[in-house]
Amino acid sequence: MHPVYRCRRLYNDEVSDASPALTDRLAVVLVGARNPLNIGAVARAMSNFGIHDLRLINEYRNPLEEARSAINAAAVLHAAREFASVGEAIADCSLIYGTTAVGDRALEQPVDVLRDARHHVAAAPGRTAILFGSEKFGLSNESIAHCNRLLTIPMHTHGTSMNLGQAVAVTLYEMVRTELTPRRISTDKEPATAEQLQVLDRVLLEAIEESEYPQRFPGRGTEQQLREYVRRLQMPGTDVAVWIGFLRQFLWKMRGNHRE
Repeated sequence: MHPVYRCRRLYNDEVSDASPALTDRLAVVLVGARNPLNIGAVARAMSNFGIHDLRLINEYRNPLEEARSAINAAAVLHAAREFASVGEAIADCSLIYGTTAVGDRALEQPVDVLRDARHHVAAAPGRTAILFGSEKFGLSNESIAHCNRLLTIPMHTHGTSMNLGQAVAVTLYEMVRTELTPRRISTDKEPATAEQLQVLDRVLLEAIEESEYPQRFPGRGTEQQLREYVRRLQMPGTDVAVWIGFLRQFLWKMRGNHRE
């Protein structure tokens, strides 16, 4: 398991395409990654989010060739570059982010939650490198010393961790998410239950039949079409209750129950 990113905060947003400028300015740097399958998972995540600059530093037997074979020589792995040191790998980058679980470490660099880190990356004029440590130990203090800032991924449960491929995928997702992404409108209203919708179906059908609409326009407004229409509206339960009340009052009037 990759020993990174523990926090107690959750959030949800939509994903969208990142601007080409941002994807072209991001480099993923793997420091000491040994498992070819994990490297392959990183490459797939990068490809999915439009990031193509993969850099590796490994003082041990380098698993890059095995990774290339493992996932059928993906384009990201073919273009991956190997470096002898962190300093060489990040030489052309102006913003260097290191990933960390924080824990009990005494860190000199600012530590950003992933969502906040994204804003720094978007504002950076030059290239940005994001460093990920080994699957077992994460980034060493020596590697962290090369970083301008650090980032941590919020997790639901304190003390849990992600593997390397997951950590890279979540980080890149957040980096390529744009402010222009359509977001679900937050609401405190509870969605209508199936039972409420069934009552609305029944009352609406009664109102339509009372109006003699089917006789005037045969073939329109079938029961199935009405059910589909009601569900496409995705009304909250409170709105459904209002419509049921309105339609019942309409039926009451149509059936001659007039107040004097």
